[in-house]
Amino acid sequence: MSARPYDAVIFDLDGTLVDSRLDFAAIRQEINASISEGKIDGPILEALPSLSPQNRAITERILEEHERRGVEEATEFPGAVRVLEELSSEGIRTAILTRNSRVSLEAILERFPFEVEATRTREDGLTKPDPEPVRALCERLEVAPERTIGVGDYRFDLEAARAAGALAILVRRPGNAAFETLAERVIDDLDEILAIAGGIGPSGAESP
Repeated sequence: MSARPYDAVIFDLDGTLVDSRLDFAAIRQEINASISEGKIDGPILEALPSLSPQNRAITERILEEHERRGVEEATEFPGAVRVLEELSSEGIRTAILTRNSRVSLEAILERFPFEVEATRTREDGLTKPDPEPVRALCERLEVAPERTIGVGDYRFDLEAARAAGALAILVRRPGNAAFETLAERVIDDLDEILAIAGGIGPSGAESP
């Protein structure tokens, strides 16, 4: 068994590793103005099964277009690449779990040198907040959920991690304070993951 408290970290993408400036309220508004019946009030992916084939196709096209723009406009949150590199150098396995499409994730990975061992997108099966994708990634990484950290900026990230048995960490971003009660830990900087995951300080130094 590893001497460190955690063997893996599963990261959300948007709002956690990158700022893609996706405005889901605006996306829903555009979708609702474009579809012929029904309105989407909540999460878009969960609404898809209730739409007619035509309206689902319109919705998916609009969502994918916004995700494409998000890739073009995305910026790395400070320390994201370095934190992934330092976790890997310490033998802590890493993955990305996103509700985005495979196409948009791969485009992000072309733009930014995020080196992770596994990824999961909405095309791969159930999505957050269901715990199944967290458990599936743990299985692929050959780690136990209870020795895994789930990091994200939204309630779905926290709910999925906790339900799977992983440590749920919220990275504090503007507008997400309401989700702090769902998290087991709250951080302001991605560097804090290094100490939580196994006592790693900046640039690989052991924390006291």
